[in-house]
Amino acid sequence: MTKKEKAQYIIDSLERLYPETPVPLDHSDAYTLLIAVLLSAQCTDARVNIITPFLFAKANKPEDMVKLSVNEIREIIKPCGLSPRKSAAIHELSKIILEKHNGSVPDNFEDLEELPGVGHKTASVVMAQAFNVPAFPVDTHIHRLLTRWGITNGKNVEQTEKDAKKLFPRELWNKLHLQIIFYGREYSPARSPKKEQDFITVKIGTSKAIKELK
Repeated sequence: MTKKEKAQYIIDSLERLYPETPVPLDHSDAYTLLIAVLLSAQCTDARVNIITPFLFAKANKPEDMVKLSVNEIREIIKPCGLSPRKSAAIHELSKIILEKHNGSVPDNFEDLEELPGVGHKTASVVMAQAFNVPAFPVDTHIHRLLTRWGITNGKNVEQTEKDAKKLFPRELWNKLHLQIIFYGREYSPARSPKKEQDFITVKIGTSKAIKELK
């Protein structure tokens, strides 16, 4: 199978499995999405969704967030891990959004990636899901699966993003990255992926990936 044929098989299979792609992180606008994505670093979406209602009940806008101390934010978000760094970033980025962006989350990569705690992947999620700008955020699921499927060499997430964008149609990026995440969670976990479940890897995976299936 060529890479192009593999890409089409992935698109068709995932569209059949996941015709709807709700954003896994609960949010009400670009700001709450940004905070939720920042919190999701090394933390599950399910846990983030448990924590954010407590945080957003106190502050769901940058002007309210800056009224909280970094310690208050930290106490609320502690179960998400990396709380010292994340709480400082949340407080500081809220301040910058107020001072530099008139209280609105910027809708471009350059300004988003200048915010504390916001890397390219976080910016990509916000651009895709809050502003509907085509982006292909690569998380660990996507990096792992596109490597397993021989779409990329698995060198690093930057290379994976480049290869995905080259191969998949731009108008599908925002939906497809979520479909791949859903598939990874349901059918192809990082540990002990199983032959009878992971049908995409069985069909198009690299020989190494197929050998790893139990």
